[in-house]
Amino acid sequence: MELLDSSVQMWAVFAIILTAIIFYAFDRIPMEVTSLGTIAVLLLLFHFMPLYNPNGVSLLDLKTLLAGFADPALVTILALLVIGQGMVQTGALESPAQIIVRHGANHPRTIIVACLLTVMVISALLNNTPVVVIFIPIMITLMDKMERSAGLMLMPLSFVAILGGMTTLIGSSTNLLVAGAYKSQTGLEIGFFDFTLPGLFLAGLGLLYVLLIAPLILPSKLSPADSAQIITGKQFIVQLDLVAGNSLIGKKSVAGMFPDLSRMTVRLVQRGAKSFLPPFDDITLEEGDSIILATTRSILTEKLSKYPNLLKGILTAPSADETEADTIHEVSRGEKIAEVIVAPASRLDGRTLEQVGYHLQGGCKVLGIQRRSRMLRSAMNEIRLEAGDILLVVGNSIQITALRTNKDVLLMEWSTREVVIRSDSWKALGIFTAVVAFASTGIIPIPITATCGAFLMIALGCLNIRQASRAVDRRIFLLIGAALAMGVSLQATGGASFLAEGMIHLLEGSSVAVTLSAFFLLIALLTNMLSNNATAVLFTPIAINIADKLGADQMMFVTAVIFAANCSFATPMGYQTNLLVMGPGNYKFNDFLKVGIPLILILWLGYSFFAPWYYGLY
Repeated sequence: MELLDSSVQMWAVFAIILTAIIFYAFDRIPMEVTSLGTIAVLLLLFHFMPLYNPNGVSLLDLKTLLAGFADPALVTILALLVIGQGMVQTGALESPAQIIVRHGANHPRTIIVACLLTVMVISALLNNTPVVVIFIPIMITLMDKMERSAGLMLMPLSFVAILGGMTTLIGSSTNLLVAGAYKSQTGLEIGFFDFTLPGLFLAGLGLLYVLLIAPLILPSKLSPADSAQIITGKQFIVQLDLVAGNSLIGKKSVAGMFPDLSRMTVRLVQRGAKSFLPPFDDITLEEGDSIILATTRSILTEKLSKYPNLLKGILTAPSADETEADTIHEVSRGEKIAEVIVAPASRLDGRTLEQVGYHLQGGCKVLGIQRRSRMLRSAMNEIRLEAGDILLVVGNSIQITALRTNKDVLLMEWSTREVVIRSDSWKALGIFTAVVAFASTGIIPIPITATCGAFLMIALGCLNIRQASRAVDRRIFLLIGAALAMGVSLQATGGASFLAEGMIHLLEGSSVAVTLSAFFLLIALLTNMLSNNATAVLFTPIAINIADKLGADQMMFVTAVIFAANCSFATPMGYQTNLLVMGPGNYKFNDFLKVGIPLILILWLGYSFFAPWYYGLY
């Protein structure tokens, strides 16, 4: 058998792809730089060494090489990231996650297994991209509440979705493409469950790996991004002055406590000259009351998310440049809570918050005070500040940023966190549900539904432009653009066909089982460099030809294409769901190599032994 003619361009493309993978894997240079450099080298290569078809038309012109940046898959991924950010910002999935954690707090492993099994089952029947989008914010919230790194869960989430998609005809677009190519070549159709049994076998192997081995390889320590989410459990003294509009006015104590202030310790209710101490029996809060609370930052933030007007009255003393009306504050979208330390020799040292107007230079308002090693028992406006005191402050991005140049306080950068406004959660849930419904039923293509969903998230106020742009990961944008450029170059230069024909040539005379095993491994490796869809279309005719030449069952080689083309575990650009979890999981390219390659080898060995038995070779 003769090999395809090689070309200088083909070997140059091989060298470029190999170099890019090495740079990605070692992570010495930022991924964005490697991606951009790869595209630049490909553009230069085919500018000075163009490749033409027999009609003299350039196969790899500028438009073709850069088409990846307008690819519907890329648009879909970026739009889905914006939608996911909207779900997180509005806290739309906070309640379901709390229910899951509450009922499974003593059995976290059981909850994790149940979630992964659910994803696997759903992915067999629906497009797995929206399934992963659904579960990303749930998993992040779960891991956040368990104070574990989200990275321990998100890559396994993507992998089980891919594994579940292997089991039925509609589980993945790759499966449908192989079925279409098979029908066009032979006139025969592949049934809905024709490869479900071998698919379930491989999915079971993959699930065991994901549950038992992958957590040992993935980084178990919290990343800086995760660490920023963990808030100290120490308590702050907070004072609420109930002015008109505060949601607490008219609330009555029950069994000595105020239900609306659950998990917050009410230390004192001051009404004029009269003070009420706990337990609070038959007290109804009135306008003008002052409430002294002891609460943690996380609980206060959670309360503000549900009741934005709780802050009305928390700041009653105006600063020098504010009127009394300006101080009636309500948390608005985009505001952040942060912690600052009163610096040594600060002008705040020895002064009360009343004397400084409850404001810091730059405009941030002070919510609470925390003093090391002891709980303060005075009203907040009577406490004299000391160096080392921690102040809880609220402000917009500009005001928080201004704290970096404030010599009176030291901003604890890790503590800055945006207040989630849950009043918009129903909007986010509605948009998200509509996107998933239209995409999963096929009524409207997923790139269109995802783009419309991202637009509605911004237009209806679930996100602002800054939050939406922050969700768009530039690493993903450049990585998928470079990956598609490499894939189209490998196909146009004949590189992919060269590898396939070379394998057939090398294995000529080998048994059917050995050829099948090598064929599976080749596709599984190439699918992580080409797109899985391109790999499926390219290798289906080759699979049929190999089976006919060896006198073997065609379905054995065709299903090898289906399963191997779905083995997109070793690179983030291997599959859309990998790209979706890359940013939230804070993964590097090398993380996918370390976790994905062993999984590919396990599936390869599993199919190599299972398929010959299943299809009656021995």
